[in-house]
Amino acid sequence: QVQLVESGGGLVQAGGSLRLFCVSTGRSFSRYVMGWFRQAPGHEREFVASISGGGGRTEYADSVKGRFTIFRDSAKNTVYLQMNSLKPEDTAVYYCAADGPYQGDSLPTSRPRDYDYWGQGTQVTVSS
Repeated sequence: QVQLVESGGGLVQAGGSLRLFCVSTGRSFSRYVMGWFRQAPGHEREFVASISGGGGRTEYADSVKGRFTIFRDSAKNTVYLQMNSLKPEDTAVYYCAADGPYQGDSLPTSRPRDYDYWGQGTQVTVSS
């Protein structure tokens, strides 16, 4: 069983930065594709970024390319989302998710239905 706990959210001014953290309590962290999603009030949950189990492949939503970076540290069972140049439209609850485990290589995925485990979310608010 995998449990995911997000942290790092908060209130920031437009143009600022935040780093989100997601710690996994499951075993074999590197066998899971990890993803970040977000959901704003009145909107559906949307894909933000994903990273392969080995960390060598990433995928981003067009809306965050060049501003957000996803990376992982298997020694700490943690996946990160570095968010720079934040905009008010980035305001949402951000969720971490895990897809797996995979026996071999894995690819990042933007489809929520591919993910088996979800965290509780962390609020990010960007003021204008």
